[in-house]
Amino acid sequence: MRAENLKKKNASLGKPFLTDVETLRAQARADIEKGPVTPDYHGDVKQAISILQSVLATEIVCVLRYTMNAIAATGISSEGVKKEFAEHAQEEQEHMNLVAARINQLGGVPDFNPENLASRSTSQYVEAKNLVAMIKENLIAERIACEHYRELIRFFADKDPATRTMLEKILEKEEEHANDMHDLLVAHQGMPMLSR
Repeated sequence: MRAENLKKKNASLGKPFLTDVETLRAQARADIEKGPVTPDYHGDVKQAISILQSVLATEIVCVLRYTMNAIAATGISSEGVKKEFAEHAQEEQEHMNLVAARINQLGGVPDFNPENLASRSTSQYVEAKNLVAMIKENLIAERIACEHYRELIRFFADKDPATRTMLEKILEKEEEHANDMHDLLVAHQGMPMLSR
């Protein structure tokens, strides 16, 4: 009943509540080669793909760094940390796959070229010399990712809700990773870097 009242109110203002079915069908047939990018997409597709190429590079660099850390970490208490690094590498790979799929959905080709990674990634690939340095570098990278993804979520907003929603899911996991790295740093240094 409420929807019907809203529909009547919008109709009285000259605004349709929903696009009629015939119009939706005609719009779906028009520009069919654009796949899921319909006339109602309010973003700039080329810009979205370019931004997502940077996000993809960032996730690939994170996969590589965490994987290297999971293999190279040494020390008396490294086994638990190595497992955490390996788990994060797997989750970053899941993010990588989500972003690559979104680029594909928007009509782009995901750029996995290793030569282009460092220039597009917001995080750096730093080879740390010991376990604590590895944890610190991963915490720094996660903090960069959190800040960058929050900016991108605000940027995409209602222009591209599918991309925004994907980034929100990734951000949630990146915040968890940052918290994990902070907790590991506290455990291995004996003092918190961040106030709680």
